[in-house]
Amino acid sequence: MSCTDVLCCIIFILFIIAYILLGLVAWVHGDPRRVAYPTDSKGHFCGQKGTPNENKTILFYFNLFSCTSPSVVVNLQCPTTQICVSKCPEKFLTYMEIQFMYRTNKHYWMYYSQFCKSPFVKPAKTVTQVLLDDDCPIAIFPSKPFLQRCFPDFTTKNGTLTVGNKTIFEDGSGKKRNAIELRRAANRVNKILDARAIGMKVFEDYATTWYWILIGLTIAMLLSWLFVILLRFTAGFLFWVFMVGVIGIIGYGIWHCYQEHSNLQGRPNSHLTIYDIGFQTDISMYFQLKQTWFAFMIILCLLEVFIILMLIFLRERIRISIALLKEGSKAIGYLPTTLIYPVLTFIFLSICIAYWAVTAIYLATSGVPIYKVISPERTCKHENTTCNPEIFNTTEIARVCPGAQCNFAFYGGKSLYHQYVPTFQMFNLFVFLWLINFIIALGQCALAGAFASYYWALKKPDDIPQYPVFTAFGRAIRYHTGSLAFGSLILALIQMFKLVLEYLDHRLKEAQNNISKFLQCCLKCCFWCLEKMVKFFNRNAYVMIAIYGKNFCRSARDAFNLLMRNVLKVAVMDKVTDFVLILGKILVAGCIGVLAFLLFTHRLPVMIEGPTSLNYYWVPLLTVIIGSYLVAHGFFSVYAMCIDTIFICFCEDLERNDGSREKPYFIAPTLHGTLNKMQLVPLKQKE
Repeated sequence: MSCTDVLCCIIFILFIIAYILLGLVAWVHGDPRRVAYPTDSKGHFCGQKGTPNENKTILFYFNLFSCTSPSVVVNLQCPTTQICVSKCPEKFLTYMEIQFMYRTNKHYWMYYSQFCKSPFVKPAKTVTQVLLDDDCPIAIFPSKPFLQRCFPDFTTKNGTLTVGNKTIFEDGSGKKRNAIELRRAANRVNKILDARAIGMKVFEDYATTWYWILIGLTIAMLLSWLFVILLRFTAGFLFWVFMVGVIGIIGYGIWHCYQEHSNLQGRPNSHLTIYDIGFQTDISMYFQLKQTWFAFMIILCLLEVFIILMLIFLRERIRISIALLKEGSKAIGYLPTTLIYPVLTFIFLSICIAYWAVTAIYLATSGVPIYKVISPERTCKHENTTCNPEIFNTTEIARVCPGAQCNFAFYGGKSLYHQYVPTFQMFNLFVFLWLINFIIALGQCALAGAFASYYWALKKPDDIPQYPVFTAFGRAIRYHTGSLAFGSLILALIQMFKLVLEYLDHRLKEAQNNISKFLQCCLKCCFWCLEKMVKFFNRNAYVMIAIYGKNFCRSARDAFNLLMRNVLKVAVMDKVTDFVLILGKILVAGCIGVLAFLLFTHRLPVMIEGPTSLNYYWVPLLTVIIGSYLVAHGFFSVYAMCIDTIFICFCEDLERNDGSREKPYFIAPTLHGTLNKMQLVPLKQKE
């Protein structure tokens, strides 16, 4: 056996070395504190120890009415002065009011001056001068700290929006404003505020139910392991358990949706549609509508009918899938270490994800503070040009564009490294996708090599080599790194193009017309189909690499030709077996999901007492369901790879051998007998 696709292996190693060097350079130039701490208009951190802002941990906006720029959503930067403060304002005050109050009580000015850029002995400047010099805000409103930033303290009383128990207030320039205007002006920021509130509630729910989630995932792991073991002895029985269980779980879901729909009869506003209430950050509002439960019930009914029809029309072919499941269970029984391999894949994937995320953060925080000209009306011709905050008020820009600010925008620089930071981010993402696909390909090739050694052992288990998983893994790393890197590179390029399309769609969404949107959808659909097709061919190519040790292109060609010559067998066995395994995953996730639902909604008080006072019971519920599905997927993916490998080996076996003593079939007698009845193999071996 010799190394395959050496050139691609060398390129892959060079990319990894460059990736490591990029991480080292990013760690030298980056500063994660720039993510942890908010930054004022001068680029100083709020709350950083050892600085004048050590006790000033919150960012304060001078004029929140200016916060209508789209950049607010990205980096919370408003076209207004921002300073670090120790606490947010707690009352309504304007600069003009302070000038009058100062004459009788200087305490008011001491309170107000903490929201100015620099301390003043007294409020001697006029409002116009304050606006020009931008020394102090012309008005402050009751606020609360969220995301370490001062946001208006919005509340609703009797359906009326208020700020600090007021609906009408002075904005400091002599105008009357209401809470709705402030809400509209800070609409983008308030979306972040709502998301923050939901995030806090979700965090509280996780803090309350984390041990229940771990218990649920542990049960899912044990249940998956139990199913894998029992499939070896009772594949047919367990298959029908899968069927009855899935149909029963979906049936319970239909009944529950009907009950919820009936309970909402006569309740106020339950007749409203999702279109009527629009987008709401409080998800529970949708569950108070009859339309929501009716839609869920229709979807579950269609799913139930689809599964039943599949069982009716595929009842003969299901016998073959059961035979394959038994053979796969026997192979896993001889190779139990294959069930542990998904844990190794998970560790590798976790390392790659962590490295990519840390490198991306360090790259994003590389450089020195860059300041840009920002004007509230966005009419200044110098908008977004670089500026110096120390001398900005004395420049021509300040005279040409009244009201313009020189605010901190991002971290960057003029060096060669800083100019290519966006390119480095793209490189970071691309190599990350390449590594992720390589790790998955390595797992598939290692498992395929182990299961192929089982199939081609004439006397099982005597002819199976020792430590087959370890041997196949070492063989894949030593000889086929280039081939696996080649296949994963193709997939990474397709995924990178998909991400670029998504980015362009997001950036150009408002400027698109119907034709461009249609073309965009067509491109997305084509790339989605291409990705699925490449994944399918790669998977079978890795099996051929594990069996014959040929390069990627030749293995992919041989796998494609082999599958085309046995297209009937592909339709009969491979896909039906995948359907059975998917139902097994749904059953595991469904069983754990039903138990979690009964627990989190306090419907098991007699047996066990669940967590109390949850904000959103569906948050831990979805976590348990999705987590259980992923756990089951880890176990059943080994099964799927086993069956795919046995299927490829089976097709090769039929073409290479004729059943004679010189060329006997390697297929198991029980599977051979089952396939005889479907006339998919010769009726008997030749003497």
